[in-house]
Amino acid sequence: MHKLLLIFLFFLTFNIYAQDANEILKKSEEKIKGIKSSYQEMMIKIVRPKWSKEMIMKGWSMGEDYFASVVLSPAKEKGIVFLKRENEVWNYIPSIERTIKLPPSMMMQNWMGTDFTNDDLVQRSSITDDYTNTIIGNETIDGLDCWIIELIPNEDAAVVWGKLVMWIDKRDYMQLKTQFFDEYDEMVSIMTGKAIKNFDGKKLPAIIEFVPLDKEGNKTIVERLVWKFDIDINERFFLPNYMKNLR
Repeated sequence: MHKLLLIFLFFLTFNIYAQDANEILKKSEEKIKGIKSSYQEMMIKIVRPKWSKEMIMKGWSMGEDYFASVVLSPAKEKGIVFLKRENEVWNYIPSIERTIKLPPSMMMQNWMGTDFTNDDLVQRSSITDDYTNTIIGNETIDGLDCWIIELIPNEDAAVVWGKLVMWIDKRDYMQLKTQFFDEYDEMVSIMTGKAIKNFDGKKLPAIIEFVPLDKEGNKTIVERLVWKFDIDINERFFLPNYMKNLR
């Protein structure tokens, strides 16, 4: 009887931690996206061993399935629009005045020349649905106490990563670090959050740095300049035939 009680308590504790991990991830994602919508203006810096490039963009999101962004500078890329509609990805290229739906074969291509892929943006919203999430430890980052959460993809999940490990601070649910692993359990990239600021009443990292470990000297830095949440956004912003009108 004593042994059965211990087994019961073990599984009860495991289920509580699993539920806690999902709640933590949900709250951290809601901080980034808002409950219903978000708007942001950002500078993206692409760093390579022999050169670097900066872009200014703004973007809108609605829920987990809709995201649109438009390039404001440099002049050569001005007006390029990226649209995510559920699992679809669209681009509008002003130089050729064409709206293009990306086929599955292009999902692993780099997004806007950064170290992110198109698939990274599409799959980002599914971390609480497509993964089994467990708290595996605690650690302090820059003086902030964090949960360490391991995300293992479900067998039927159509995801790229073999595993994710995330550090989320216990007070404000900020995502401060994420490690990305391939199907062979090899770490392939690291994303870190820095420069904590107050955006529309929320404490969030203003700077995100993404480093692919297999490409020495490469990294992508995203700096949020403006970040607002739960604002009214016209739903037509997320229609393919409206992309050329985004400014």
